[in-house]
Order: sequence, then C-alpha cells, then structure tokens
Amino acid sequence: MQKISRRSFVNKFGIGVGASVVMTTLPSFLVPSENQESYKGKKINIALCGLGNYAEMLAYGIEKSEYCTLTGIVTGTPSKAEKWKAQYNIPNENIYNYQNFDEIINNKNIDLVYVVVPNGLHKEFVIRAAKAGKHVITEKPMAVSVKDCEEMIKTCNDANVQLAIGYRLHYEPYHLELKRLGQNKVFGQVRFIEASLGYKTYDTTSKVKVDKKDRSEWRLTKALSGGGPLMDLGIYCIQSARYVLGEEPIAVTAQFGTVNDKDRFSETEESISWQMEFPSGAVANCNTSCGFYIDRFYATADEGFFQLSPALSYGPFEGKTSEKELKFPVINQQKTQLDEICKVLVENKKLPNHITGEEGLKDIRIINAIYKAAETGKKVQVK
Repeated sequence: MQKISRRSFVNKFGIGVGASVVMTTLPSFLVPSENQESYKGKKINIALCGLGNYAEMLAYGIEKSEYCTLTGIVTGTPSKAEKWKAQYNIPNENIYNYQNFDEIINNKNIDLVYVVVPNGLHKEFVIRAAKAGKHVITEKPMAVSVKDCEEMIKTCNDANVQLAIGYRLHYEPYHLELKRLGQNKVFGQVRFIEASLGYKTYDTTSKVKVDKKDRSEWRLTKALSGGGPLMDLGIYCIQSARYVLGEEPIAVTAQFGTVNDKDRFSETEESISWQMEFPSGAVANCNTSCGFYIDRFYATADEGFFQLSPALSYGPFEGKTSEKELKFPVINQQKTQLDEICKVLVENKKLPNHITGEEGLKDIRIINAIYKAAETGKKVQVK
C-alpha cells in the first residue's frame, strides 16, 4: 500500500481543478456561465505572510482569482524571497521580513495580509497587520488559546479592519450540499455524524531521531502548533459537524490514542478521538491522527443518510446520499475562498459571520474542551 504523507496529500489533492463532472443544484456564485464576463474592477492586493507549502497553494489560487492579486510577501528566509520575487514579479518595496514587517503600514499597495505562519505565531502577525491598517486572513486554527483569539478580534475591531479565517470548505460545493441536507433536514433530523481526518506523517521503519530544530517539524512543537492533529486536522471534523447540524456542541468526551512514535510525539498527541453532544440530541463521533490515513464524513438522519469519502481533505470529493450519487464540479478551493472574501471587501461590506474571527474562536473553545476531556477522562461542558 502506498504511504500517504502530508506533503504527498497536498501535492495530490491541493490544486487539481481539471476534473469534468456533472453539476447538480449549486449556489449561483459557483455555477460557471459561458456568458458571464470576467470581473474588471478593483482588486484586493494581498501579501502572503509565511511562504511554506500552503502559501504556494494560495499563490496558485490568487493567480486564478478575479478579486485579488499577489503583490507582497513576508518571509524570514532570504532565498525564498528571491524565488518568489522572480516567480511572481514582486517589487522590492513589497518584500518584508519578520523584523521589518511593521513598515507595511506605509505601503498603500497592500490591502490585506494572509497569515500562513505556524499556529503559535498567528496572533502576533494578525495583530501587527491590523495595527498597520490591513485586513487580515489567518489560516486555521485561528490561534492556540481563547485569550489569543479574543485579543485578535478586539485589535482588528479597534483598527477598523476585517478578520477572516481560512475555512476553504465553507465555499466548496460538496460541503455546501452537506450543510443544506443537514440544516434543511432533507432527510429529517440528523441523529449521528462520523467525521474523521488523518494522515501518516512518519515512517515506522525509520531509526532516524526527529530534530526538533527542523522548521518542517513545527507541528510537533507545542509552542508553535498549540497541539497535535486535533489542531491541524481535527478542526475540519469539528467544523463539518457544526455546519451540518447548524448547532453548537454542548458537551464533549475524548480519548488520546496510542503513541507509536514516542520520540516524534513527545509534546503533541499522535491521535485523538472525541464525541460531541448537540442540543438536538445528535451525537458526532470524530477521529484525527498523524499515524494513519483516514478521510470521511457520514451522517444518518431519521429518513436517510449522506456521506463523503474523501471528505475533509483537499479532494477531489466523492459522495452519495440514500437516494443518489453526489456530483459537483471540482473547484480550486483557495481561489473560490479568496474571491468570495475579497469580493465582500471590494464592495466595502461586512464579512459573513461564518468566516470571521468569531467563528474561529468557537472552534478553539471546543478544541480546549476536547483536550480537557481527554486529559481528565471526564465529560466537559462547552461554554
């Protein structure tokens, strides 16, 4: 069996946009029209802060987008700065490092900063960008603590800039259909959800010790990651259950999984399972891991079911209900997310609640409760 690492996972699923599939009912903004003219108006100028693997996917999405352009970068690696400067024709005055980043306040050619640094640094760069008068998108998880999230929201509000969280699946057609099926009770009340996402991030046959100084291993350092796969992948499981039900969990139980690589996972969990209870009586059973591959969503309701597998990764997704197969177009998730956010900003409107810092804060409250439940072995109420 082929081993699936996070990098191969990203490379395989991240930017495929060429699949031809049959469309069913879609929100109007996702339905391509042969007669639709491309947008010619003002665009949002974006600077990417942090130039790792996911930043490359974002840059690809920006290239294809209608409502934004890549005009700046922020990196602590001079060689990356040179590479991106040449590849994307970025002028010297729009290139920053982590020390001189605050000078971006004087740059009128950058409207928004997309923060793609490790989780533990989100707060710092969101706050610095907001104080510089720039709108901000930060990758999920929003931050590593509730206090950090609250401070980020307050700073953006005080600076009169908007803060969005990179929930790419909020604009993805399969997931919009899951939301419709669940919240509209197409098959009646949803009673049970299973949502799982994991990838294998290490080779069990390797005798090589993990070098914690290796920046590529930042997810294994709690100060930078805030936790293990629950923070990185499990958040998608939490999100899917919440938006399918249209409810917030009221209580959680949780269990840490077996640690098979004690050197690598000395600070963060390798696997974790958790259960969420919702006001309607629905229950979600979720799993995430860096020790095995899994990617699926299943919901059963009073009169039927619906499911996806692959489900929560970068796709391409496959799904069905108790009545039919689901077939939607394969989209560039980063392009669509960026266009929908930047369109709102161009129109000088307020971002919808589902993509704002308040949404990110809700996830962190739930994640904190899950960790507490796993550590104590007790059911924890979610405030």
